[in-house]
Amino acid sequence: MKHLLLSSVAALGLIAATHAVAQTADNMEKLQGMQTTGTSMDFKTIEQTGEYADQLRKNLESVKLPDGFKIELYAVVPDARHIAIGSQGVATFVGTRKQNVWVVTDRDKNRVADEVKEFAPSIDFTIPNGVCFSKDGFLYIAEQNRVLVLPAAEFFYESPDVAVGIVVEQGKLVPTSEESFNHTARVCRIGPDDKLYIALGQPFNVPPPEKADLYQREGIGGIIRMNRDGSGREVYATGIRNSVGMQFNPANGDLWFTDNQVDGMGDDIPPGELNRSTGSGQNFGFPIYGGGSARTNEYKDAELPTDAVMPEVEMVAHAADLGMDFYTGTSFPRQYRGGIFSAQHGSWNRTEPVGARVMFTPVNDDGTAGETEAFAEGWLTPSGEYIGRPVDVEVMKDGSLLVSDDLAGALYRISYEK
Repeated sequence: MKHLLLSSVAALGLIAATHAVAQTADNMEKLQGMQTTGTSMDFKTIEQTGEYADQLRKNLESVKLPDGFKIELYAVVPDARHIAIGSQGVATFVGTRKQNVWVVTDRDKNRVADEVKEFAPSIDFTIPNGVCFSKDGFLYIAEQNRVLVLPAAEFFYESPDVAVGIVVEQGKLVPTSEESFNHTARVCRIGPDDKLYIALGQPFNVPPPEKADLYQREGIGGIIRMNRDGSGREVYATGIRNSVGMQFNPANGDLWFTDNQVDGMGDDIPPGELNRSTGSGQNFGFPIYGGGSARTNEYKDAELPTDAVMPEVEMVAHAADLGMDFYTGTSFPRQYRGGIFSAQHGSWNRTEPVGARVMFTPVNDDGTAGETEAFAEGWLTPSGEYIGRPVDVEVMKDGSLLVSDDLAGALYRISYEK
């Protein structure tokens, strides 16, 4: 009898799972046909007041900034990762490493969010970390192994149903054999060529040699680009371990990106990287180089590549450099204009933790990097405790800077007052 009961429970579970998959496919088909799915209008919303928000504001008192700058809580956003600010400035979309994309609105424009709610609940997302906008208002969402486009996301965000298109089908961004629990947070940008760029982290600390041909062909451990409809896919850059932040320099079109380097080599090596790509086909050295010019033990006998591009900036080891953006606003002092703000998530495998801060790197007239400095720090306490872990930065329409934090589950706004 007990065996029969267990079998029945298992069968019911399988039926429920099958139904859920069928419902998801049915929803996507309906949405692409501009049909309603019947999804409830009862959105999941996040409380923006109360003890939790008050504590986050108190934690921000520990964050140090240059004179004239201040940081404030903009929104409580669970698991907040990468940020995409709508082209109309109506709504901000925030990806996660879980199953939600959040939409954040500041209706009264007092520079504090009034509402945070689930975006497009009729769609089942899987690690929708990468969110990015085109200039004409199309929102792209790069998931673990799928890419969607949502035209007029700022128009449809009030509804559970949204206009959606499939750019890359489920299971086609990377081969399903390479789906992993590690390095699955994709990031995306639309380039000055109006193509879609996506960074594909490879699953390993250091991949085995037998993976080399597959990864080279698919762009895993690199950056791929394609037309905005998914056609014309090509590998843009290789030799990248796990990039979780990139942006184009509006001054000259160069693509800059962060890269997280090899673990387990010691506290102080290899360095983190801020890289500059000046064109298609460049190789950035991994896995022969573990970061900067530090060789990996696994490839210590390999022939050195003659074409490897060294990082533009070497960051402190294991600080986990993630999201970045060029400062295109005008409200910050002149020395910040045209430079790069980038987030350091913080170390996990260092005997003395580092990171959990926002860095600034000026960019010279010739397109090279100036000297990097800490801009906002204090989420790592002197005792080594994290009270926040910055993930991404994005310049707002008014020239202030949004910073996401997936530990605290928040967006912060940094502004400047003369």
